[in-house]
Amino acid sequence: MNIIEDPQPRVQRPAPGLLLHCGAQLVTRKKLLAIPTPEETDTWFPLSHKTILTEVEDQLRATGFLIQQETHALSHGGARYFGVLSVTTKDRGKSDFGWVVGLRNSHDKTFPAGLVAGSRVFCCDNLAFSGEVKISRKHTRYAYRDLRHLTARAVGQLGEKFLGLDRRIAAYKAESVADWLAHDVTIRAVDCAAITPAQIPSVLKEWREPSHEDFAPRSAWSLFNAFTEVYKTTNPHTALRRSEALYGLFDGLVGLN
Repeated sequence: MNIIEDPQPRVQRPAPGLLLHCGAQLVTRKKLLAIPTPEETDTWFPLSHKTILTEVEDQLRATGFLIQQETHALSHGGARYFGVLSVTTKDRGKSDFGWVVGLRNSHDKTFPAGLVAGSRVFCCDNLAFSGEVKISRKHTRYAYRDLRHLTARAVGQLGEKFLGLDRRIAAYKAESVADWLAHDVTIRAVDCAAITPAQIPSVLKEWREPSHEDFAPRSAWSLFNAFTEVYKTTNPHTALRRSEALYGLFDGLVGLN
């Protein structure tokens, strides 16, 4: 990809439903960048949320991505961060869904910094993620020293991941799904931990009575979005793990694995 400058200031977008889970707070970019980082110890060297965000942004631009929108959320007193950057490239055509990069970082040793490729459906803001890439395995002494190299490597993998998402979604749209199969897939989604048993009624209701007319066709894509609509009430870190399982389930359904 050629290096492309952002053509205009990006939008601080209202949070997709995924970020509005219980305990999380939507914050402005300014507030996120002002979050203090805990003092390091002899064995733990936390990375600031600001450092993670700005380093990923720099690498995205250097790789040729345009950053169009951003959303940031904090939980646990600012210790856990989850962000979504909507990105595109100059030569990407029109579509009913866009590419997003999910970022996460923690100051309470819950998980290391990482990023993940995902998709956002424009009509409903449904988000789904696949293939997390850890930027740092741990917040160790050399985390800051290695951050640029690790981030560049992680961002370098996004192009192929996004193209893979495009191929997946095209296959989902082309696959017809009967009611009996939708019910079977929903049960199998519980088996692979893509949803909990308590979420079965919500998924089936969304399948039978879609909240958005775009999902009226009886396709694997419509069923997939019945699941991701339900994810809007789920903790983003949990939703990340579950949506990866969901992609695996649907890849099998349409014959991609």
